[in-house]
Amino acid sequence: MNRILEIFIVALKLGITSFGGPTAHLGYFREEYVEKRKWLSDKVYQDLVALCQFLPGPASSQVGMAIGMMRGGMLGGIAAFLGFTLPSVLILILAVRLMPDSIEWIQGLKLVAVAVVLHALIGMAKGSLNSWQTVGLALLALLACLYVPSAITQIAIIVISGIIGILIFKANHQPGEVLNLQVSRRTGTICLVLLFILLIGLPVFANILHNDWLTIFDKFYRSGLLVFGGGHVVLPLLEREFVPMFLQPDDFLAGYGLAQAVPGPLFTFASYIGAVIGGLWGGLFAMIAIFLPAFLLVAGCLPFWQQIREKSLMRKALIGINAGVIGILAAAWIHPIISHTLFDIKDYFLFILLFCCLHYFKLAPWIIVLMGLVIGLVFYR
Repeated sequence: MNRILEIFIVALKLGITSFGGPTAHLGYFREEYVEKRKWLSDKVYQDLVALCQFLPGPASSQVGMAIGMMRGGMLGGIAAFLGFTLPSVLILILAVRLMPDSIEWIQGLKLVAVAVVLHALIGMAKGSLNSWQTVGLALLALLACLYVPSAITQIAIIVISGIIGILIFKANHQPGEVLNLQVSRRTGTICLVLLFILLIGLPVFANILHNDWLTIFDKFYRSGLLVFGGGHVVLPLLEREFVPMFLQPDDFLAGYGLAQAVPGPLFTFASYIGAVIGGLWGGLFAMIAIFLPAFLLVAGCLPFWQQIREKSLMRKALIGINAGVIGILAAAWIHPIISHTLFDIKDYFLFILLFCCLHYFKLAPWIIVLMGLVIGLVFYR
């Protein structure tokens, strides 16, 4: 139980300080779980990122769930999920009653995200981009994401990168690092079966029983499952499902704006919608519904990941996939992170200052977040 509490506390700290969207979250995770706590190696971390980028759902949250499961089984996964998610969920539920008039000061925290993502990209590139082929593959993935930005592009990059990896790279004959999994294959199989039972059964029973809350649960569940490409992609799905039947367009847009300003995953915007519909319990209900498929997917796939990644073809594919994922993350760093954050000389100067403090002076990420908060209040309020 002490280990589960430790997982929750570490994830809670990340949930309070992780601003900037999924790409930034992966940077915070790497700094905390790989660099600081040594819970897993950089290679295993990159393999998990590649797996979760390929799965539908909120990739950064799924990486956190996977690390929690590796550390403490199913309870560890739940603890990691709750710790990382609850801070932004509670803020958004509270915001239904107390919407702030101005959030321009959040610019300081967006600058932190630019610095954190660059720091993470440099660290990941050192481990994966060790040949001209991997560098070239990452650059091609970067260009493809920038010029054809879509969820389908990202999926295609991962698939094509894996195929190229099989064709041109040589697999290391040494066995890969053994994953310390605490989730059995039987549990994983049950989770995958439950995932599809709910996908098919929820709309059927919602129509038969004519229960509004069952219908709402189904809408959040399908939105959480059918998303590729990150949290921003879920927004049009939620708008289609809930506007104007359950809330007005102005309320939806106000909540979306606030969701950009809080730490943690963008999927927690669902809690804002749930709170508009049903208050505190509605917000928590929405949180469970939209994240449940992501949790079931990770718990279902992780027990089989060890065997899959040990195959020679998969090891070669992962070399290409890891390079492609770095290109995808680099593209996300350029757009939307840089393009929506750095506008003038002041922004660039403050970003470079934060990056130097993080990368060269090795200040802890939470100190960088506090610096960003101060910068936002002083220069952008």
